[in-house]
Amino acid sequence: MFGQETEAAMDQARSTISKIFNGEPHSYTRFNLTQNMEGDNSQVEMKLSSDIEEEVGGNGVGENFNHNSNRKPYVAQNLRRTPKNLCFMASTTLLIFIIGYLIGYLVHRKKDLAPICEDSLPTFVRPIDLETGAAPLMDWDDVKNLLAQKIAAAKFEPVFSEFSSDNHRAGSGGDDVLAAKFFNKFKEYGMNTWTDEHFVKVQDPPASGSNRFVFKAGKDERPEGFLSYSANGTATGAILYAFYGEEIDFRLLRDKGINLTNRVMLVRAGRISFAEKVANAAKTGASAVLIYPDPAEYSIGESTALFGHVHMGSGDPYTPGFPSFNHTQFPPVQSSGLPEILAQTITAGMAANIRRQMGGLSEPEAWGGSYKLGEESDTIVVEVNNVLTEKRINNVFGVIKGFVDTDRYVVIGAQRDAWGPGFASSTVGTSVLVELARSISDMVKNDGFKPRRSIVFASWSAGEYGNVGATEWLEGYLSSLSMKAFTYINLDRVVSGQAGFKVAASPMLHSLIESTLKEVSAPNKAGTLFTRYASGGFESNVLEPLNFDNPAYPFTAFSGIPSLSFGFTSGTSDYSYFGTKLDTREKLNSATGNQVTQLAEIATRFAGHIVLRLVHDHLLRLDVMKYHNIIRTHVGQINSKMISVKRMQPQLLPKALTMQWLMSASGSYSRAARSLVEDIRNSNLDDIEMCRILNDRIMMVERNLLSPYVSPREKPYRHILLGSGSHTLKALSDHLEALRTDHPEVDGDLFHNQFALATWTVQGCANSLAGDIWSLDNEI
Repeated sequence: MFGQETEAAMDQARSTISKIFNGEPHSYTRFNLTQNMEGDNSQVEMKLSSDIEEEVGGNGVGENFNHNSNRKPYVAQNLRRTPKNLCFMASTTLLIFIIGYLIGYLVHRKKDLAPICEDSLPTFVRPIDLETGAAPLMDWDDVKNLLAQKIAAAKFEPVFSEFSSDNHRAGSGGDDVLAAKFFNKFKEYGMNTWTDEHFVKVQDPPASGSNRFVFKAGKDERPEGFLSYSANGTATGAILYAFYGEEIDFRLLRDKGINLTNRVMLVRAGRISFAEKVANAAKTGASAVLIYPDPAEYSIGESTALFGHVHMGSGDPYTPGFPSFNHTQFPPVQSSGLPEILAQTITAGMAANIRRQMGGLSEPEAWGGSYKLGEESDTIVVEVNNVLTEKRINNVFGVIKGFVDTDRYVVIGAQRDAWGPGFASSTVGTSVLVELARSISDMVKNDGFKPRRSIVFASWSAGEYGNVGATEWLEGYLSSLSMKAFTYINLDRVVSGQAGFKVAASPMLHSLIESTLKEVSAPNKAGTLFTRYASGGFESNVLEPLNFDNPAYPFTAFSGIPSLSFGFTSGTSDYSYFGTKLDTREKLNSATGNQVTQLAEIATRFAGHIVLRLVHDHLLRLDVMKYHNIIRTHVGQINSKMISVKRMQPQLLPKALTMQWLMSASGSYSRAARSLVEDIRNSNLDDIEMCRILNDRIMMVERNLLSPYVSPREKPYRHILLGSGSHTLKALSDHLEALRTDHPEVDGDLFHNQFALATWTVQGCANSLAGDIWSLDNEI
């Protein structure tokens, strides 16, 4: 509009000048109208060359300067101050004033007018779409309403039917069929689509023969279930009941004076992952672990088999730290998280038969008090014969490209493989992914929504073997992803009940999650998700730890990308059919009161709100202040324990070691975080480049909490607050506790080194958050 008005004014000005000049070359006037594409101001440059000003002495400079090669040289007699020339000068001055006033008025009017939504204007009066790098900002309420119009419970039934399969174990024909369906769906929605192929090594049960155990020379039991990545071989030893196999359970047994070495541990499923149970047992010197579903928590029948893995990590354990693109490029190596002892699942009926025959001490009352723990004569033989095989798997991707920061993206994904039907573990999540991709694509194509940043939709394979597909992708593109992917949203197991709603996430996402709960309606329109599930306390009722067996965990702890998982749950108890072949639509209907489609719809809205908020707003809704409180809490705990150690065991720590370093680093992070918040308040959020700089500083926080001093191959979860290993702040606190109790394996010098490296990791994160090198606040 503005460009057309000014162009009309210029045409009129040129016409007037032409008339005044009347074709005589007395002077020339040049107009240069330049519109600033980054702002609202326009500039008019006017240059006047008067014949009179060109006169020097009696000679005209026109003899040496040709404005037009076709024009004759000016002569001095044409340059006299005649009345005609004076009249011309006055007219030209007046014309300049009028044009300047007109341009100024139009610019001022453009600034004062309220923004007009282009979609509300007729086509013929819409402004020309000049590419300035900024996408027109749709009101957030309009975005929410658009999403609500696209999603409905009834639309999930055909998607459930299309993506349900009784056999889609990773690398199988059924898995490939589902991958092709995803690829075609993403293509149908108009996305850029691609696949990512990997060749991974996994353990499967023996093709011929079986895993087996014999208790007290009795029946030869051959369980159907298995645990991938178990050590192979035969173990013989006395069986010992160890409750859930947590560290505290083994500590209790040791305190009772029970020998744990070379024992075969019998533990219940639940509370912690299979891999953690086996790792804890291995620390005690056990020779094997048998895991069973206790009927008190698993109402799945006495003969239902359990499936899982015991890799204390994620991804292909035979290519730790690097992708499984081509094994010939890398030396033979294996993950430090692979167990060295046998592990096998057994049914509830097999476990009950063993427990009835065990002798020894009675189990603690807290464990039930009904059975014996086992004695040295309760001998059992366990044999595991799993087969290591290489499988080709494919991850499938589709992307909706952003209109401003195309190279910054949120990733949302779900696994599509399962041990059996896997309706709750994979089918619901993949269906939510498909519906979300369809809905947002439609908003972009047909409703004028223009996300500022890109959205990547991902269908992973080999999730049941330990998030293998997703982790291999992270390992393959780590350097790029850690700089450009700002959030990952996991859709696995989003519906497994209806009584509760749980979220596990990076602390940087907690504020966004809380606000989203207040916007999304609860089942049956009974208030919002917040009033239904979080009114008694958001942190206590909704949030749960982001544990290592969570599919979102490697994105944060390995790659430094803020991530989250969420889902409707059964309340206090878990959905019993995960990891079994009984995970069907009928079982999930029973667990949700036949509300599967309604809950899937709400889960899609919740994920959609978070995705759209992250690509809609000028600034990423990631709260950098959350880690300020977490770091301060860890530093406080370490300080208290260090004071205690120096008082009780002063000889174990170097005299020069003080808390000043770590406290200074913590203070630097706090000041840098507050400084960023202040910079945001004082910034012009319409400035595209400024927003990008601020967002990059926000994105660096999670990534810079990964310790640069440990190898991803040896310690893949390098996050000093959420990871695992000696580099974490929790490990520092635990090491101080061991020093305080004079544990025989403690090392004061090792602690000093770990302390220094952790301190500088915090300081490095603060430096990065501060921004420019001249803005650093380094007191160390």
